[in-house]
Amino acid sequence: MAKAKSLKKKKLKKVGAKKSTSDSWPSKKNIFFRPDRSSYVRRENKIKGCVFCAANQNEEAFETLCIYKTELSMVVLNKFPYNSGHLLILPRRHCGDLLNLTAEEYADLHETLRIGLKAQKEIYNPAATNIGMNHGAAAGAGLPEHLHYHLIPRWAGDLNFFPLIAETKVVIETLEQTYQRYFEYFNSLRGSL
Repeated sequence: MAKAKSLKKKKLKKVGAKKSTSDSWPSKKNIFFRPDRSSYVRRENKIKGCVFCAANQNEEAFETLCIYKTELSMVVLNKFPYNSGHLLILPRRHCGDLLNLTAEEYADLHETLRIGLKAQKEIYNPAATNIGMNHGAAAGAGLPEHLHYHLIPRWAGDLNFFPLIAETKVVIETLEQTYQRYFEYFNSLRGSL
């Protein structure tokens, strides 16, 4: 028995000795160059005012990523999505605290959240959805002064672990394609909602 253990150790050492640094993980990384993301990450582009309020002041358009508006809420694409189909649901009024919404704003926001979830399910057919809000800067909100829910479609094996272990992000369609899909869906519903 002791002889078998020592043989195993020798084999392990032998296998380990053959391994070179070029064969070890991670030796190669997929790199997708996104220089347009650099200024966002470094927060070099100081945005004057609130991007959500700017979207609210204009009609739904790809330039603002706004897809749909109700009287009190709106649906916007995430400019840097975690997955294709990533939506943001937010009140039209500039407000950074859920407790400061009126009862009407709160009800409309959550009805719009349901509408966004239904659209996402019908268009993308995800296996699941992450629904969440980072409420305040310390909680991780990128724009803490204007509330917004994230609706992120998820699939088994959707590769969301890649940014952590392979330093690669995979989004399978462009923002233009995502916008078009949602815009057509919401456009077909106008008047019926």
